[in-house]
Amino acid sequence: MIRRMSKFIDRVVLHVRAGKGGHGCASVHREKFKPLGGPDGGNGGNGGDVILEVDPNVHTLLDFHFHPHAKAGNGKPGEGGNRDGKMGADLLLKVPDGTVVLSTDGEVLVDLIGAGNRFIVAKGGRGGLGNAALASKARKAPGFALLGEEGEELDLVLELKSVADVGLVGFPSAGKSSLVSVLSAAKPKIADYPFTTLVPNLGVVASGDTTFTIADVPGLIPGASAGRGLGLDFLRHLERCAVLAHVVDCATLEPGRDPVSDVDALEAELAAYKPALNADAGLGDLADRPRVVILNKTDVPDAEELAEMVAPEFAERGWPVFQISAVSRAGLRPLTFALADLVRRYREEHPKAAPKRPVIRPIAVDETGFTVLTDPEEPGGFIVRGVRPERWVRQTQFDNDEAVGYLADRLARLGVEDQLVKMGAEPGAPVTIGDVTFEWEPQISAGIDMVPTGRGTDVRLEQSNRTSAAERKHASRVRRGLVDEEE
Repeated sequence: MIRRMSKFIDRVVLHVRAGKGGHGCASVHREKFKPLGGPDGGNGGNGGDVILEVDPNVHTLLDFHFHPHAKAGNGKPGEGGNRDGKMGADLLLKVPDGTVVLSTDGEVLVDLIGAGNRFIVAKGGRGGLGNAALASKARKAPGFALLGEEGEELDLVLELKSVADVGLVGFPSAGKSSLVSVLSAAKPKIADYPFTTLVPNLGVVASGDTTFTIADVPGLIPGASAGRGLGLDFLRHLERCAVLAHVVDCATLEPGRDPVSDVDALEAELAAYKPALNADAGLGDLADRPRVVILNKTDVPDAEELAEMVAPEFAERGWPVFQISAVSRAGLRPLTFALADLVRRYREEHPKAAPKRPVIRPIAVDETGFTVLTDPEEPGGFIVRGVRPERWVRQTQFDNDEAVGYLADRLARLGVEDQLVKMGAEPGAPVTIGDVTFEWEPQISAGIDMVPTGRGTDVRLEQSNRTSAAERKHASRVRRGLVDEEE
């Protein structure tokens, strides 16, 4: 039997797409002896959202590594008989505690800490209104409905940053994994060759009334902050640590290495690593965290002598120094109590911030909800930007004259027509709203709900079309010399 070993993944690119909104339905009730039953088209259902949720039973981003595409359910279209479409199903993605969500540009969108914490990464599109919801005194039986919106689609970067209180740093084979194994119930891989540990190992330590987590971060060597070795991949797991502990191999036989130079080299890497998350969360740089120096492998006689020699030098820096042996377990009890005390003091000085509550700010009375800008690429053109006008354009059926007339009414009531006049727009000027560009025709009496000549038609557009056809016919006759241009 072949077993596939689990793989630790702490950074992935996720492609998410929320569900589309269902289209509204344009329907008129038909029943024997009731020829004018009225509009009964239902609304389309909203598209589903893509949601991230912290699950304490998830410890890696492995699932997203093999399945990087996530899509929520689409909303169903409305139906006749005032039946609304079904809502699209939300897609709930489970992520580990400590997952940071970033944009592809590196902007931190949210830091997910705490079981059950949720964040909507992509909103589903709105369902379109059916003609029953669009009926008014002037439009008793609309011959159109609104289209459903597309759901949000974007790429995200998920990074896992371990939620540990104590981070163990040190050169490869310094004994970090061994220390985690004797202080906690964790069982990391331990061997006598460098880079045995390829993933961070977390353990839970209980000391008196204090319980804290400890993490073994692999692969730190000089140049780690610049990407050398494995350090750059795993330095992020130290960002949340309250205490950093240098684990020093006092029994190493490598030439040119000694405990003081090892610590100084890693301190330079910690100072060079500038995580953006810490600035946002108020954690400060790694160089500002409390330090502890753990002189390991004192069960070896020469190592014990070396530890006695260098301990005063570290003590002069104000760092607590502990001489231990992960093999014989000598000196572990004082170390455990000291780490628990440092963690407790750090928690008291940095209490967890209360969850942010949404702040509702009322819209100002004179807030128009849109802006009109001159188009830099089109002489005499204008661009209309705003959540409402852009949504209205996306929901409009442009092959339905009545729907286009309804859009013109909405834009005029919002004030778009008046703003274009103030900015000096000329008839026929190209006006862009969202992805649609049209020629502005101020002669259309927009903003007044006019009774349509028939379902799906609008008398104003018919007049405009006839005028445009007459103008094209006259221009053709002028080109052929049949009439003068002034006629």
